[in-house]
Amino acid sequence: MDYKELLTALQRHNFVIFSYRDLRVFFPRESLSAVRKELYRWNKKGWIRTLKNGIYEPVLLANSTYPDFYLANRLYSPSYVSLEAALSYYSIIPEVSMAVTSVSTKPTRSFKNEHGLFIYRTIRPRAFTGYYIEKMGGIDVLIAEPEKALVDFLYFKRREGEALDFEQERFDRAKLTRMSKKKLKLYAGLFNLDLRSLYAYSGSTA
Repeated sequence: MDYKELLTALQRHNFVIFSYRDLRVFFPRESLSAVRKELYRWNKKGWIRTLKNGIYEPVLLANSTYPDFYLANRLYSPSYVSLEAALSYYSIIPEVSMAVTSVSTKPTRSFKNEHGLFIYRTIRPRAFTGYYIEKMGGIDVLIAEPEKALVDFLYFKRREGEALDFEQERFDRAKLTRMSKKKLKLYAGLFNLDLRSLYAYSGSTA
């Protein structure tokens, strides 16, 4: 296993970043010590960079265009992009999120690397739903449906005791009105959320 073989394996599997576990799959005949030795050598030579403990990026592919949402999925799994990042992606809120926000069934975490800040909020396993695969630049990304991103956002606002002013937050009223009421009700039920303030703002009925 050498660096050229690594790049070939990544391209064959359509990977841009990789984990230690990925290497074990790509090169099953290599011993644990050999894999660790190569990772150390590549890192020392500056051929790869560490994005998080156990997650790496080949420097030769670092300039390749791939979405930060994909990186968010890979840095901490299981997770899907939601909250402010997803709401901004759907233009439900006007501001571009300063961090890629996701939800996960694992403990709350945040990671910062050359690509930016990645924040993960914890939700209960039964609420880990309402996401789908979106193609971004030909790469599969797990992201919440608009309704689930909104409900996730409302849930954490309530849990943290923060008042939500839809007008001040500049939510797009038209986009809220077009949301599926059936999905909103389904996802809100996972958190026992009251959506009356949302309906009042958007001018919708439950």
